[in-house]
Amino acid sequence: MAALFADDGVFRWGAGNPGANILDNSDATFLTGPAAVESWLRTDAGSMDGLKLGSLHALINDQPVVSLSADGRSAKGRWHSLKFLGDGAGKTRIEGGIMQNEYVLTTSAGHGNRWKIKLLRYYPLFAGNYKKGWENVGGNSLPVVPFHFTADGAGEAILSPYKPHNGSKVASRHTELGIDELKYRVTMLNDEDEVRNLQHICGHYVDRRMWPDVVDLFASDGIVSFDGRGSAPGAAGIQSALDRMGPEGLTRGILNDHPIYQTLVEISPDGLEATSRGLEIGMIGDSIAKTAEWQFCVFRHKYIKDAASGIWKIKELAYTRVMVANYTSGWAFGGTLPPKATPSAPPPFLDVLGHVSDVARKPTDWQPSWREDSNSTETLLADIQRRLARSAAFDETENVSSAYGYYADDIRCIDFATLHADKGFKMSPGVGWYHSPQRIGQACIARYGNQSSGAAPLRASIPFHWRVQPVILVSHDGRSATMRVRNLQIGTSKGGTGAFPGFNGGMYHDQFVLEEKNGVVRRKLWCLTIDEFYWQSGGWSSGWAGVNSTALGRRQSGIGGYIADVSITDPKMHPREVGFMGGPPPTVRWPDIQRVWWSFRNPVSGRVPESYWPGCVPCRTARPEWQLTANGYQEPATGPTLVTAKAQGTNVTVTVAGGPDEPVTGLVQLRKGNRSSNLMGEVVLSSANEIVTFAVPPGDLRSGANELAVYFLGSGRLQPGKATVVVTVP
Repeated sequence: MAALFADDGVFRWGAGNPGANILDNSDATFLTGPAAVESWLRTDAGSMDGLKLGSLHALINDQPVVSLSADGRSAKGRWHSLKFLGDGAGKTRIEGGIMQNEYVLTTSAGHGNRWKIKLLRYYPLFAGNYKKGWENVGGNSLPVVPFHFTADGAGEAILSPYKPHNGSKVASRHTELGIDELKYRVTMLNDEDEVRNLQHICGHYVDRRMWPDVVDLFASDGIVSFDGRGSAPGAAGIQSALDRMGPEGLTRGILNDHPIYQTLVEISPDGLEATSRGLEIGMIGDSIAKTAEWQFCVFRHKYIKDAASGIWKIKELAYTRVMVANYTSGWAFGGTLPPKATPSAPPPFLDVLGHVSDVARKPTDWQPSWREDSNSTETLLADIQRRLARSAAFDETENVSSAYGYYADDIRCIDFATLHADKGFKMSPGVGWYHSPQRIGQACIARYGNQSSGAAPLRASIPFHWRVQPVILVSHDGRSATMRVRNLQIGTSKGGTGAFPGFNGGMYHDQFVLEEKNGVVRRKLWCLTIDEFYWQSGGWSSGWAGVNSTALGRRQSGIGGYIADVSITDPKMHPREVGFMGGPPPTVRWPDIQRVWWSFRNPVSGRVPESYWPGCVPCRTARPEWQLTANGYQEPATGPTLVTAKAQGTNVTVTVAGGPDEPVTGLVQLRKGNRSSNLMGEVVLSSANEIVTFAVPPGDLRSGANELAVYFLGSGRLQPGKATVVVTVP
């Protein structure tokens, strides 16, 4: 960890002493340089280092808002931080707060350019132990931790324009790159986004024990492994491994949540394989049997890009269990895993910091998975720019999503209203949707009061809205995006967790757009919907298993007569809002199982989920004029485009299919050889014609078997797709 710091990197770790101001540097340990940081980290962890047998050291840093400087050499980032610690001999610690960090791009001999930590500033907010839970640090009321971003600028990838003090020009660091190198680097970014989505979607499926959908995500020889012991390859072996978690589906009182944190993705140089690494914390239980447990796992999963379809699939889900503990007793004495003779080595870390370099990684024979419809330089550059915009949209969307979570924590009504587009709309939980930033802000103020103006108050309690494990579907042009993101709520207060008992779980279904206003382009929230709660804790001591459904449910604050533009009880919102807090009856409260809605199809098989509601939630039935497509934006594709090709003689029949209500339009090409540029024919599909037939002149093929490739180049509503077909010439 210390090696992540620059040579002159600064470490300021707040203590949260009684009566102290956590924002004051006098309350923080001050260190400079990697050696000093390493020494402090070792001392602070002590026997809770996660290396000693029976110990636990689980650090979560997630919900990032990262802002890059205009010259690309520095950045600032804000993170939620939470630590679960134990020494295996009876002692535990729980600590949480905000990290507000700074980063710098450094250059060193033999390592090229690498990002390093320039400043790590930790502001503690709560602390405690497993037996008693946590409370505000030092028994203090808590201030708002200052933001490095503004509500208007949260969606900008660049923090602020770079203006040299002396008026001189910015020194150019640009490296001249050819079109193929640009195409390669942007493809790597796009692939990272696809793999991250695949991993997070898999986690959402596992939560609900949607075993058929989980199995669909794997390659034909995929496996699941725990602590180095793998299942039999293939669907049957994967199914057997999943069945050990329980039968398909959830029944009353069953919790199978596996939140995924801090996912890192590394794509292999050839672009055909990938690895992800991160932390998964299983929150498992049966409230009927009154059993519950924690499962802390480090994952290091593997993926492959299917050669025929170009779709990423899971090769191996590989988990290393670091702690399994009964909820009642916790991890103080090492949990319930069988004791080991020696500590296990952690799964290897990814070398993601080593990719920031002017040295090309592209193999000489690399070819993109998808075909372009032109060979002109101008058109190719425009397509590269479009693809780059799609990855930028992924990061900008996560930034705005995370910023909303931080503003919601601090009840900054005007700030989170400002995150919305001029035509944006937001659900007030249990009430309905308000249209426009002005009405969003006014509804929040009417319900909670206004803490966005004037001096930030000290607060006796804080509700935290963790928005983690995002699935972000970006439109073809990168101007719009659909997001599904986990809502994990915890809180802190003076005198304990009583004001916010334990954990609550729900889901956000949001959309984002790129809005141009006053000559500035920013990523903004278009629609925000929250489904809450799927499950809740009855209190810290009893957890999610010791729940009484009659005692649960968020208290509804008055909305001051401020009527929603679309009520959650609007008849047009049936069946979407039935059962949710404030929605049409019957209300479903944990431990009963609420229906979970999905805005996307299976990313590998294209399977449509049972409870399918794509796009913005109120648009589909109540307010179609609020849809993205009614306001000049594209609706992101809901899943893969499935391309099939069959040969009969020298005729090739191609079928292209998207999801329900996704029009099939775009260009289909038939090419000779999977990596050949030889075009044999192309046809423009219309929504009324999803099947085309190519008549291949026999003279264009050699005698015997010929493998041909079919490419669908994508459209404003559909992803690209491809398939292979063998044509045999006598």
